[in-house]
Amino acid sequence: MKFKFLDFDVIKGEDIDLHLIKTVTGNKAKKWVPTYHFNISLSGSSIPIGKIDIRIGYNENLYYGGHIGYSVHEEYRGNRYAAKAVQLLKKVAQAHEMKKLFITCNPDNIASRKTCEYVGANLLAIVNVPEDNDMYQRGEKEKCIYEWVCT
Repeated sequence: MKFKFLDFDVIKGEDIDLHLIKTVTGNKAKKWVPTYHFNISLSGSSIPIGKIDIRIGYNENLYYGGHIGYSVHEEYRGNRYAAKAVQLLKKVAQAHEMKKLFITCNPDNIASRKTCEYVGANLLAIVNVPEDNDMYQRGEKEKCIYEWVCT
């Protein structure tokens, strides 16, 4: 069955909005799943203050790489915008009938760990990244694995 991207051009929140910038189809050979990429902006603005993406589906790579990746520009940090953006992505996950997501980060990334805790994700483990994983090749040897139930 062919994957179908759904209509999520703008997802509005109270403080921030997510603006779809692109979708990327999966690549079975590389074990990549379809992905939505959004800019994060303050409500009512289209000026990006960060980015967030959500990967749709399940495979071994997502256990280490996570379903959601995010970053917020330095001058906007400390306002829980990443956590608020993660919560807005719940609509996308639910529309694709995903009941739980993995969110991962490096153990020393305290801000990202706080984001995971703020949205209610549970720390499953801190694991070693397999040597054949792309992240290991980039120097990322350990990951915190959080599970976020989004039903």
